[in-house]
Amino acid sequence: MASVIENTIRSAVTPVMGAVANFNRKRMKAPEGGHPYLTGIHKPMTEEVTLAELQVDGEIPTQLDGRYLRIGPNPVSAPDEASYHWFVGDGMAHGIRITEGKAEWYRNRWIRSNAVSDGLGEERKPGTRKPRTDTANTNIVEIGGRTFAIVEAGGFPVELTDELETVAHNPFDGTLHNAFSAHPHLDPKTGEMHAICYDAPVMDTVWHVVLGPDGKVKREEPIPVKQGPSIHDCQITENHVLVFDLPATFSMKRMLAGYAFPYDWNPEHKARVGLCPRNGSGADTIWCDVEPCYVYHPANAFESEDGKVIVDVVVHESTYARTTFGPGGEWSRLERWTIDPVSKKVDRKILNDRAQEFPRYDERLTTSDYRYIYSIALAGEPDQLDMAGNELFKHDLQTGETAVRHFGENRHPGEFVFVPLSPDADEDDGWLIGLVIDMNNETTELQILKANDFTGEPQAVIHVPHRIPPGFHGNWVSAV
Repeated sequence: MASVIENTIRSAVTPVMGAVANFNRKRMKAPEGGHPYLTGIHKPMTEEVTLAELQVDGEIPTQLDGRYLRIGPNPVSAPDEASYHWFVGDGMAHGIRITEGKAEWYRNRWIRSNAVSDGLGEERKPGTRKPRTDTANTNIVEIGGRTFAIVEAGGFPVELTDELETVAHNPFDGTLHNAFSAHPHLDPKTGEMHAICYDAPVMDTVWHVVLGPDGKVKREEPIPVKQGPSIHDCQITENHVLVFDLPATFSMKRMLAGYAFPYDWNPEHKARVGLCPRNGSGADTIWCDVEPCYVYHPANAFESEDGKVIVDVVVHESTYARTTFGPGGEWSRLERWTIDPVSKKVDRKILNDRAQEFPRYDERLTTSDYRYIYSIALAGEPDQLDMAGNELFKHDLQTGETAVRHFGENRHPGEFVFVPLSPDADEDDGWLIGLVIDMNNETTELQILKANDFTGEPQAVIHVPHRIPPGFHGNWVSAV
């Protein structure tokens, strides 16, 4: 009953809060020197492009038949720089089609929210939207044989064609009722996708959402929380889904001040990680306290023989604490957390203390023990860590060693995804695929690296003759 009353009150006062926020936004000042996520390497593209028969150095493996897809924020029109946050920009998808050893095409397309369609002078796309937001800009994935742009905080998924045209705003054919996430995780043993999802106006509940192999929602299990935490990602083991309930929460103060992304660091919010039973009640989640920190992205997780849960995570000292433009935080590093569901304690071990993000691994091994993590280096001063690093890391969890691939001055890699050589290939036997921005000439490369020859010559380099701004997440979608 309390949550019903709270949400009813919130619905009643939202228009008033919106009017106050808009008034305050008009009084805000733009950052001196330009917004850091709208200038330089982050300067948005201004048009949609289709290119055929891209130039290739080296040889594209003939085993690769599919699309490399990447998405990120790219405002269709100039936003208000004073209130703009990197996480809220209009979504733009990029794709490169690879088949028969050729790079058949590159194309980029805005995800058609109502605002994007209006800005481009087009008819609005059909489908079911949340009244508060219909932007999808954070991940682009295959679900049930279809391509979706997805986002956290309540926005519904947007279905796309193979060529990245918007089909419709589609909450999985009407089976999703609450919210989705930018980070669903596929269990290779069951074919199910799991996510922890939150809706920005809802302060007391997040959901464990499960999609079946058919792409339809089969579970939306509520999990009680407090203060509206921003839970960006999760991970799964054989018996649990991990819930990172950490001190980044909805901020009424920031909302009323006019900021587009109303989340802030909240030292009063207890930091904890939950073990929610995959098939049980969210109320039975086992909560284990951790020292205050924030996790955007875990690598893999699995259960040890003695029943403990092991998860490798990129940990940030904090987020949103000292900036309203992007993530912030004094440092980030790679840690291994060992979670004891009996004692409810978390042992934290530093694996690598370099600033980094976007950890990926061989996702055939999700829920199983594994050996390798691939991540990108971050660069910049504390509270300004950005995707302007020029190194890719390969962490060997067995030996404790980290190999470093340097792409050269003013050349900046984004997230690299691992693609196995074949369905039954060994871990690390395959390719790492990702975009590298060359700011020396404002072009981009899709590099295909041999994972087991990490610092060797690229297998192939596909050239895109313009700068693709740093975005968020990318994936390989096989055509077979």
